[in-house]
Amino acid sequence: MPEFSAIDFESLFKEWIKGLINFAPTMLGAIALYFIGRYIIRFIVKLLKGLMQRRGVDLALQGFLLQVVRWILYIALFLTIVQVIGLPATQFIAIITSGFVAVGLALQGSLSNFASGIMILIFKPFRVGDVIEGNGEKGTVKNIGLFATTLNKADNEQAIIPNTQLFSNSIINYSREEKRRVNVLVGIGYSSDIQKAREVLLQIAKEEVKSLTEPAPVVYVDALADSSVNMSLRYWCLTPDYWECYFRTIEAIKNRFDAAGIEIPFPQVQVHQ
Repeated sequence: MPEFSAIDFESLFKEWIKGLINFAPTMLGAIALYFIGRYIIRFIVKLLKGLMQRRGVDLALQGFLLQVVRWILYIALFLTIVQVIGLPATQFIAIITSGFVAVGLALQGSLSNFASGIMILIFKPFRVGDVIEGNGEKGTVKNIGLFATTLNKADNEQAIIPNTQLFSNSIINYSREEKRRVNVLVGIGYSSDIQKAREVLLQIAKEEVKSLTEPAPVVYVDALADSSVNMSLRYWCLTPDYWECYFRTIEAIKNRFDAAGIEIPFPQVQVHQ
């Protein structure tokens, strides 16, 4: 049988201790660099946060930008520590780049929503609390996420819309302006007095407690329909008061037209035998 020389464990242990002693300063330097780097990263992030708060940057955009900056700085710190230890940093960079490329190809749709979310946060076509209409949905903006926006509809249902669907299509923002125009369309009979109906409608607008005097309310004959003369009452109010004014005006028109003897036509069916 072949003879194997006995393993000199003592020599191996001494070599290991020697290598550990030689590597100890490098390891201690890497550990010190890690803690110093963490402190610097926290300082930079805190400085950027204060700067964005003073500039009035949107809170959602603040959170996203700070997170991106934090990750970039930590990756830079990791690569620096790798170089200090003596490992080939280029291989780690290649691995990280390949990972980002693979994730990007797998999540193309999500990245599109992500990019649209960033554009919404930057250009601010709407804000949290605004009433908007987009992608066939209408409601109050509850949350603007990086991938989707959540609307609270009038019946308290939630509509979650991908940001790409909002940013790449038209959006109606009902809350952006301070004032809104109330436009109520009502039909009167052809035998009714148009001037009398106009006076009643203007009086309703003037008596509405939340209507604005400027611009002054107006009444137009909107159309000569098949069975009615359609009249349009238009006056202005503050945006938060819009629906309260609209519904109160509808009720007031019915009551005042009845009292004034102004006919509001409705479809009728006559059956002859």
